[in-house]
Amino acid sequence: MASGRDVAIEDLPIELTQSNKSLVSVGADDGVASNNWQEGLRLWAQEKLAAGEKAILDQATPMFERVMIEVGLEHSHGRKRDAAELLGWGRNTLTRKMTELKIDGED
Repeated sequence: MASGRDVAIEDLPIELTQSNKSLVSVGADDGVASNNWQEGLRLWAQEKLAAGEKAILDQATPMFERVMIEVGLEHSHGRKRDAAELLGWGRNTLTRKMTELKIDGED
């Protein structure tokens, strides 16, 4: 909280003042900037384990699959067959996963 009307950098929480350089990197193979999701996942897992949680893969896997399915469906404009192909799955697998994760989708 700022002590006065003006807010200085020192008044901001540490989460907002830390550099995000560790979360963004240049892809070694393609030269395209990409989110370093592995580092974010690593930090998430470390926090969960430090908090004493167990079976964190049971939490992470559905979250990961949900994101991948949603992006696949967005990229394919909702076409399940195309989204499944983009993800490297069959259409039945995609449909089953969508049902398990309660994801609505249209053909």
